[in-house]
Amino acid sequence: MAGNLTFSMIKPDATAKGYTGKILDRFIGAGFGIRAMKWTRMNRDEAERFYGVHKGKPFFDDLVAFMTSGNIVAIVLQKDNAVADYRQLIGATFDPAQGTVRHQFAESTQCNAVHGSDSDENALIECSFFFAQKDFLS
Repeated sequence: MAGNLTFSMIKPDATAKGYTGKILDRFIGAGFGIRAMKWTRMNRDEAERFYGVHKGKPFFDDLVAFMTSGNIVAIVLQKDNAVADYRQLIGATFDPAQGTVRHQFAESTQCNAVHGSDSDENALIECSFFFAQKDFLS
């Protein structure tokens, strides 16, 4: 099932502005099914672990502060070719294409509304960060 799952996170900027429902509608409209979902808030330790790949980079502390500044929605999505299709739907971090989720809802490069897994391997790691595998694998 690895190629059929991806992880999504609606970030604090988008939840604070009330975009959660509209963003979820975009996911469902693009053919994604929701396998698991929860509304939560990351603490500093969780944000540092989740974004650990960026530790030591100049933007790391600002990223952690942003990601702990409000609520997020963690989501496991399912669809054939999930990672690639989701990344196309959300758009690039920098200069997202017109019609993408980030083009519609992002405030900036950092406050870019959503997170998405970049590989099948990372999708499973990220899904497992927020959910027990029994909650999304069957």
